[in-house]
Amino acid sequence: MVVKALHTITEKDVDEIVDFIRGVVKRTGCKGIVMGVSGGLDSAVTAKLCADAIGPDNVLGIFMPSVLTPREDRDHTEEMSRSWNIGYEVVNVQPAIEAFTKTLASDVRAPLERGNISARCRMIVLYNRAKKLNYLVAGTSNRSEYMMGYFTKFGDGAYDIGPIIDLYKTQVWQVAEIIGVPKKVIEKVPTAGLWEGQTDEEEMGITYRHLDIILNGMSFGLSDEQIAKDAAIDISKVSEIRCTVSKMGHKRMQAYRPDICFNDP
Repeated sequence: MVVKALHTITEKDVDEIVDFIRGVVKRTGCKGIVMGVSGGLDSAVTAKLCADAIGPDNVLGIFMPSVLTPREDRDHTEEMSRSWNIGYEVVNVQPAIEAFTKTLASDVRAPLERGNISARCRMIVLYNRAKKLNYLVAGTSNRSEYMMGYFTKFGDGAYDIGPIIDLYKTQVWQVAEIIGVPKKVIEKVPTAGLWEGQTDEEEMGITYRHLDIILNGMSFGLSDEQIAKDAAIDISKVSEIRCTVSKMGHKRMQAYRPDICFNDP
């Protein structure tokens, strides 16, 4: 068995995602969707899909900058929000980040730890706004990030609906082309903005193109040897990715609880 090529996204696939979003909002009785917008690909695609599903008047994008946020990101979020007519707000989360960092000073030593605090501060903003408006919170994680655990638990990993969670990053690029995300956003280097100059691919040690080939092969039950041979990727990198996916499994599941039924009939 060889590695099966990733499914190429079509307009029909996009329509199914849009229908899914519309159906969830209707089923829950909520009035709309609120989400964080960063100026990056994933949030842009998610925002446009939500706007197409329930109308731009029912979508609110909140840009939540910190001291590490480039001005370019704000410019891009403003341009897309204006072009797509979705609601747009700016909430500066830097004071909240500083307050938590000061309180937890002895436990916050690395950029990653500060990044987790930033993500959780943004989650608080989104759910506070969602509660006031009776909106759902939309997440912007893709399948590649999800499988690698490349998100913050109860931060950007906290949401009510994940429109692109089943799409690999390379497929998100395809969706972006179909729905008309600006080229300059599509071509931006993916980054979580955890520290100055940080990029997703450098931090993970692999390009999304190669990562998605490996993850896709794993989903079909192929061995490391098969994936490495068929995709022309070093087997040590395949094994490393498999190990990471396994180690990060706890981030993809609900809390552990005892299998004891005291109160069930």
